Amino acid sequence: MSLNRDSAANIANVLTEALPYIQRFTGKTIVVKFGGNAMVDTALKEQFARDIVLMKLVGMNPVVVHGGGPQIGQLLEQLNIESRFVDGMRVTDSQTMDVVEMVLGGSVNKEIVNLLNHNGGKAVGITGKDGQLIRAKRMTVSKQTPEMTAPEIIDIGHVGEVEQVDISVLDMLINSDFIPVIAPIGVGEDGSSYNINADLVAGKIAEILQAEKLMLLTNVAGLLDKNDDVLTGLSTQQVDSLISDGTIYGGMLPKIRCAQEAVIGGVTSSHIIDGRVPHAVLLEIFTDEGVGTLITNGTITSKTLS
Repeated sequence: MSLNRDSAANIANVLTEALPYIQRFTGKTIVVKFGGNAMVDTALKEQFARDIVLMKLVGMNPVVVHGGGPQIGQLLEQLNIESRFVDGMRVTDSQTMDVVEMVLGGSVNKEIVNLLNHNGGKAVGITGKDGQLIRAKRMTVSKQTPEMTAPEIIDIGHVGEVEQVDISVLDMLINSDFIPVIAPIGVGEDGSSYNINADLVAGKIAEILQAEKLMLLTNVAGLLDKNDDVLTGLSTQQVDSLISDGTIYGGMLPKIRCAQEAVIGGVTSSHIIDGRVPHAVLLEIFTDEGVGTLITNGTITSKTLS
């Protein structure tokens, strides 16, 4: 069936708009954190896989870091293991850590690898333990109330933060035309495994790779102000002000901090994008409007779907 004139013109416009972005980003590394709605909706998962494969085919170097909190929670419930949270972080004892490794390093990681390969890519799944990619240290959480003379240190178990990144295994995969898919599990000096927030892992890896872009998929339209409008025209210094005045808070706070720190550390730009939008990754990279909030060391420009 042949295209009519209007359909052909629309396709030509899309390709023409994408061309300068393809030229600009060929050979560049783009780190994408995959999570939220995009990770559990079947259609969105397929579209994400096609986006990543297309990026690779036109000469970019995508690196995928994924989460898996809901999947971990489901398996813990099936195994009758109680989930407890402190400041939004899952308390992870040895038994829970076994489940985390099973889900993140096993079922979720391999599902994403299979999706990418099924759509024409060459993906390889790894955890931060492989090649000692991510050296981790135990995260400490302190809590203090007015009646306390000193803060209480709360043990949340095998929850870690990134101490060091060795990208030699990533360089090997990228230079061999593979797409790395990374589960956010790190290894301590004593060989212990640590569950690390996927946004933090993506940000650190983007920083060490000096990536062109860090893309964090989320379940909102972008960075919102107090009226739920997507913010525009912000510098990294203004982000600090928005944190101070309470505009940025809650679950968005660590995400925006991660994006901001990556840019300050040398990543050209960070993007907080709406993973609920079909083909969100491609729309953010290849179109003038995009589907989220772009953060650079100079300004932040909102890109919302018109």
